Amino acid sequence: MPKVSQDHLDARRRQILDGARSCFARHGYEGATVRRLEEAIGLSRGAIFHHFRDKESLFLALAEDEALHMADVVAEQGLVQVMRDLLAPRPEGADHPADWLGTRLEVTRRLRTDPEFRGRWAQRSQQLTTATRQRLLRQREAGNLRDDVDVDVLTNFLELVLEGLVSHLAMGLPGAHLTPVLDLVEETVRRHRRSS
Repeated sequence: MPKVSQDHLDARRRQILDGARSCFARHGYEGATVRRLEEAIGLSRGAIFHHFRDKESLFLALAEDEALHMADVVAEQGLVQVMRDLLAPRPEGADHPADWLGTRLEVTRRLRTDPEFRGRWAQRSQQLTTATRQRLLRQREAGNLRDDVDVDVLTNFLELVLEGLVSHLAMGLPGAHLTPVLDLVEETVRRHRRSS
Protein backbone atom coordinates (compact mmCIF):
# COMPACT_ATOMS: atom_id res chain seq x y z
CA MET A 1 0.00 0.00 0.00
CA PRO A 2 1.47 3.41 -0.96
CA LYS A 3 2.28 5.83 1.83
CA VAL A 4 -0.02 8.85 2.00
CA SER A 5 1.80 12.18 2.14
CA GLN A 6 1.35 14.61 5.01
CA ASP A 7 0.09 17.20 2.51
CA HIS A 8 -2.67 14.80 1.45
CA LEU A 9 -3.62 14.10 5.07
CA ASP A 10 -3.68 17.84 5.85
CA ALA A 11 -5.83 18.55 2.78
CA ARG A 12 -8.25 15.79 3.75
CA ARG A 13 -8.48 17.10 7.32
CA ARG A 14 -9.16 20.62 5.95
CA GLN A 15 -11.88 19.23 3.64
CA ILE A 16 -13.54 17.51 6.60
CA LEU A 17 -13.39 20.60 8.83
CA ASP A 18 -14.70 22.91 6.09
CA GLY A 19 -17.65 20.63 5.33
CA ALA A 20 -18.38 20.05 9.00
CA ARG A 21 -18.31 23.81 9.65
CA SER A 22 -21.10 24.44 7.17
CA CYS A 23 -23.08 21.41 8.38
CA PHE A 24 -22.89 22.40 12.07
CA ALA A 25 -23.72 26.03 11.15
CA ARG A 26 -26.77 24.95 9.17
CA HIS A 27 -28.11 22.19 11.44
CA GLY A 28 -26.55 22.69 14.88
CA TYR A 29 -24.70 19.96 16.72
CA GLU A 30 -27.68 17.67 17.25
CA GLY A 31 -29.01 18.13 13.71
CA ALA A 32 -25.64 17.46 12.10
CA THR A 33 -26.26 13.74 11.72
CA VAL A 34 -23.57 11.46 10.31
CA ARG A 35 -25.53 11.31 7.05
CA ARG A 36 -25.64 15.12 6.82
CA LEU A 37 -21.93 15.32 7.64
CA GLU A 38 -21.19 12.82 4.85
CA GLU A 39 -23.20 14.91 2.38
CA ALA A 40 -21.66 18.23 3.43
CA ILE A 41 -18.10 16.89 3.47
CA GLY A 42 -18.39 14.65 0.42
CA LEU A 43 -16.75 11.67 2.15
CA SER A 44 -17.96 8.45 3.73
CA ARG A 45 -18.28 8.09 7.49
CA GLY A 46 -15.27 5.76 7.42
CA ALA A 47 -13.10 8.45 5.81
CA ILE A 48 -14.39 11.12 8.19
CA PHE A 49 -13.97 9.08 11.35
CA HIS A 50 -10.58 7.81 10.27
CA HIS A 51 -9.41 11.36 11.01
CA PHE A 52 -11.69 12.08 13.99
CA ARG A 53 -12.75 9.58 16.65
CA ASP A 54 -16.42 10.65 16.68
CA LYS A 55 -18.75 13.58 16.06
CA GLU A 56 -17.83 15.15 19.41
CA SER A 57 -14.11 15.06 18.51
CA LEU A 58 -14.86 16.50 15.06
CA PHE A 59 -16.85 19.37 16.58
CA LEU A 60 -14.20 20.08 19.20
CA ALA A 61 -11.47 20.08 16.51
CA LEU A 62 -13.57 22.49 14.45
CA ALA A 63 -14.12 24.79 17.45
CA GLU A 64 -10.38 24.66 18.24
CA ASP A 65 -9.57 25.47 14.61
CA GLU A 66 -11.87 28.52 14.80
CA ALA A 67 -10.34 29.60 18.12
CA LEU A 68 -6.80 29.35 16.70
CA HIS A 69 -7.79 31.34 13.63
CA MET A 70 -9.33 34.03 15.82
CA ALA A 71 -6.23 34.09 18.05
CA ASP A 72 -4.05 34.59 14.95
CA VAL A 73 -6.20 37.52 13.79
CA VAL A 74 -6.12 38.99 17.31
CA ALA A 75 -2.33 38.67 17.53
CA GLU A 76 -1.86 40.49 14.21
CA GLN A 77 -4.74 42.97 14.13
CA GLY A 78 -6.65 42.90 17.41
CA LEU A 79 -9.99 41.60 18.65
CA VAL A 80 -11.92 44.44 17.03
CA GLN A 81 -10.73 43.11 13.65
CA VAL A 82 -12.34 39.76 14.45
CA MET A 83 -15.58 41.68 15.01
CA ARG A 84 -15.13 43.63 11.77
CA ASP A 85 -14.57 40.35 9.93
CA LEU A 86 -17.92 39.10 11.23
CA LEU A 87 -19.64 42.13 9.68
CA ALA A 88 -17.73 42.15 6.37
CA PRO A 89 -19.60 40.92 3.28
CA ARG A 90 -18.00 37.90 1.65
CA PRO A 91 -17.55 37.31 -2.07
CA GLU A 92 -19.55 34.47 -3.60
CA GLY A 93 -18.07 31.08 -2.68
CA ALA A 94 -15.84 32.36 0.14
CA ASP A 95 -16.19 31.20 3.73
CA HIS A 96 -18.89 33.25 5.37
CA PRO A 97 -18.71 34.53 8.94
CA ALA A 98 -22.11 32.93 9.53
CA ASP A 99 -20.33 29.57 9.37
CA TRP A 100 -18.00 30.68 12.17
CA LEU A 101 -20.94 32.21 13.99
CA GLY A 102 -22.82 28.91 13.86
CA THR A 103 -19.86 27.12 15.43
CA ARG A 104 -19.50 29.83 18.08
CA LEU A 105 -23.19 29.65 18.98
CA GLU A 106 -23.06 25.88 19.24
CA VAL A 107 -20.01 26.14 21.53
CA THR A 108 -21.94 28.62 23.70
CA ARG A 109 -24.99 26.34 23.88
CA ARG A 110 -22.90 23.35 24.83
CA LEU A 111 -21.03 25.34 27.48
CA ARG A 112 -24.38 26.01 29.14
CA THR A 113 -25.72 22.46 28.88
CA ASP A 114 -22.76 20.06 28.90
CA PRO A 115 -20.42 20.13 31.93
CA GLU A 116 -17.98 17.68 30.32
CA PHE A 117 -17.67 19.85 27.21
CA ARG A 118 -17.28 22.93 29.44
CA GLY A 119 -14.31 21.30 31.13
CA ARG A 120 -12.70 20.31 27.84
CA TRP A 121 -13.28 23.74 26.34
CA ALA A 122 -12.00 25.89 29.22
CA GLN A 123 -8.31 25.56 28.37
CA ARG A 124 -8.96 26.14 24.67
CA SER A 125 -10.93 29.35 25.20
CA GLN A 126 -8.01 30.75 27.13
CA GLN A 127 -6.05 31.06 23.86
CA LEU A 128 -8.21 33.95 22.68
CA THR A 129 -7.98 35.73 26.01
CA THR A 130 -4.21 35.30 26.06
CA ALA A 131 -3.83 36.56 22.48
CA THR A 132 -6.02 39.58 23.22
CA ARG A 133 -4.12 40.41 26.40
CA GLN A 134 -0.71 40.06 24.71
CA ARG A 135 -1.83 42.27 21.80
CA LEU A 136 -3.03 44.93 24.25
CA LEU A 137 0.26 44.77 26.17
CA ARG A 138 2.20 45.28 22.92
CA GLN A 139 -0.05 48.21 22.03
CA ARG A 140 0.49 49.73 25.46
CA GLU A 141 4.29 49.39 25.12
CA ALA A 142 4.06 51.13 21.73
CA GLY A 143 2.14 53.98 23.34
CA ASN A 144 -1.07 53.27 21.43
CA LEU A 145 -3.21 51.99 24.30
CA ARG A 146 -4.72 54.02 27.11
CA ASP A 147 -2.76 53.59 30.32
CA ASP A 148 -5.41 54.61 32.84
CA VAL A 149 -7.24 51.25 32.67
CA ASP A 150 -5.77 47.86 33.55
CA VAL A 151 -5.07 45.59 30.55
CA ASP A 152 -7.17 42.82 32.08
CA VAL A 153 -10.15 45.17 32.28
CA LEU A 154 -9.68 46.16 28.62
CA THR A 155 -9.40 42.47 27.68
CA ASN A 156 -12.67 41.69 29.46
CA PHE A 157 -14.32 44.72 27.85
CA LEU A 158 -13.38 43.61 24.32
CA GLU A 159 -14.46 40.02 24.96
CA LEU A 160 -17.84 41.21 26.26
CA VAL A 161 -18.32 43.38 23.17
CA LEU A 162 -17.53 40.35 20.98
CA GLU A 163 -20.09 38.24 22.86
CA GLY A 164 -22.66 41.00 22.46
CA LEU A 165 -21.98 41.19 18.73
CA VAL A 166 -22.32 37.41 18.42
CA SER A 167 -25.67 37.56 20.25
CA HIS A 168 -26.83 40.43 18.04
CA LEU A 169 -26.01 38.51 14.86
CA ALA A 170 -27.46 35.27 16.27
CA MET A 171 -30.83 37.02 16.65
CA GLY A 172 -30.70 37.72 12.92
CA LEU A 173 -30.36 41.46 13.43
CA PRO A 174 -28.51 43.41 10.73
CA GLY A 175 -24.86 44.20 11.28
CA ALA A 176 -24.11 46.63 8.47
CA HIS A 177 -24.81 49.68 10.65
CA LEU A 178 -22.44 48.52 13.43
CA THR A 179 -19.17 49.71 11.87
CA PRO A 180 -19.36 53.06 13.74
CA VAL A 181 -19.97 51.11 16.96
CA LEU A 182 -16.76 49.14 16.40
CA ASP A 183 -14.97 52.41 15.62
CA LEU A 184 -16.14 53.65 19.03
CA VAL A 185 -14.96 50.45 20.73
CA GLU A 186 -11.54 50.85 19.13
CA GLU A 187 -11.37 54.51 20.08
CA THR A 188 -12.29 53.63 23.66
CA VAL A 189 -9.16 51.52 24.18
CA ARG A 190 -6.76 53.85 22.35
CA ARG A 191 -4.51 56.30 24.09
CA HIS A 192 -5.71 59.84 23.58
CA ARG A 193 -2.97 62.30 22.83
CA ARG A 194 -3.38 65.60 24.61
CA SER A 195 -2.91 68.66 22.47
CA SER A 196 -0.59 71.30 23.93
